[in-house]
Amino acid sequence: AALEAPRALNLDSNEYFSGPYGEDVVFIANDWHTALLSCYLKSLYKSKGIYETSKVAFCIHNIAYQGRFAFADFSLLNLPDEFKSSFDFIDGYDKPVKGRKINWMKAGILESDKILTVSPYYAQELVSSEDKGVELDNIIRKTDILGIVNGMDVQEWDPLTDKYIVTK
Repeated sequence: AALEAPRALNLDSNEYFSGPYGEDVVFIANDWHTALLSCYLKSLYKSKGIYETSKVAFCIHNIAYQGRFAFADFSLLNLPDEFKSSFDFIDGYDKPVKGRKINWMKAGILESDKILTVSPYYAQELVSSEDKGVELDNIIRKTDILGIVNGMDVQEWDPLTDKYIVTK
């Protein structure tokens, strides 16, 4: 649905938008349960010339929840085999199965254009050790992870006084 929405929404009637989103879209995926977005974008859309200039920012809120499943479950994702290595993961835990698994968060990190997290401190913490990075520290270390502080600065932008927000 997230990949189809920008193609279907027509915002012509809004004075602040000049038309549909079109091809220049930045998708923001949050945590493991949205990590497949990057893979589907590449395999189902970009491979057909759709969203060729789009990007995906993958935001890690909680590294502990990664979406680890049996490796045999990869076939249920209906993705080309070329993505297997992005999901392939071996850990020391017996659950959900012992040994080789797929890891959705690992794939989200490897297949996205930019990796974000909820603060500069958390970004540093994730790459500081195997424990803090919950076994993904070595993967995250290879990215240009950026920590962005949650929330907003009402001195810089206040929705109550924003002239572009009709309903306050």
